Amino acid sequence: MQGKVEICGVNTAKLPVLKNEETRELLSRARQGDAQAREKLIGGNLRLVLSVIQKFSNRGENLDDLFQVGCIGLIKAIDNFDVGQGVRFSTYGVPMIAGEIRRYLRDNSALRVSRSMRDLAYRALQARDKLTAQSGRAPTVDEIAKALGAERADVVFALDAIADPVSLSEPAYQDSDDGASVMEQIRDTRDTPESWLDRMAISDAVAALGERERRILSLRYYQGKTQTEVAREIHISQAQVSRLEKNALNQIRKAVFAQ
Repeated sequence: MQGKVEICGVNTAKLPVLKNEETRELLSRARQGDAQAREKLIGGNLRLVLSVIQKFSNRGENLDDLFQVGCIGLIKAIDNFDVGQGVRFSTYGVPMIAGEIRRYLRDNSALRVSRSMRDLAYRALQARDKLTAQSGRAPTVDEIAKALGAERADVVFALDAIADPVSLSEPAYQDSDDGASVMEQIRDTRDTPESWLDRMAISDAVAALGERERRILSLRYYQGKTQTEVAREIHISQAQVSRLEKNALNQIRKAVFAQ
């Protein structure tokens, strides 16, 4: 694929590219009922759909089907985007497109989830999209639960229930050059001398981290908070939390493997 083939009759090499200012003007016109502006927006953002479906290309699904589903997500994003929020359309559109594709994949999954659990999960996803459009950022689980009038734990369980299953053959670390699979990372949890040594090595590695890195790991893995929630608590950006967390885990991994 790689954005250079014909999908659903669309020659991706000839797709138009809209500038940010042009996109905002077309969005304003589309909100006023201009059908031609809406069609131009759809055609000018098909590359956005292609960039998203590449992330799902290893699932064995028909790419034409994913492209069509992604286009539905794009249309929903165009129809619901608020130009007054001051965020780029792609910032709002990508999660909407990806969410539509995930819903399609979940509905066609072999795993069975109860209707009530699935309904709560979909309402949570809709609330997340709505809150994202309103604030220009990803909402916390607590904010989603409050918007739904549901318990936080119920929302977490519902979203986990429809989460995509992970293959044991997939890489354990998506953003690392380490080729180890999930299967290779599964350890025997029995109380063995090796497990004692591993725990001691991890404890020493954590103790060697800076105070901020230790706090981030504590909030993330002991209190179960999202990176966005951690960022708010320690007053830094979510991107900084992600970078510090990744560096801390890499330091721990190196220290443990060096034993």
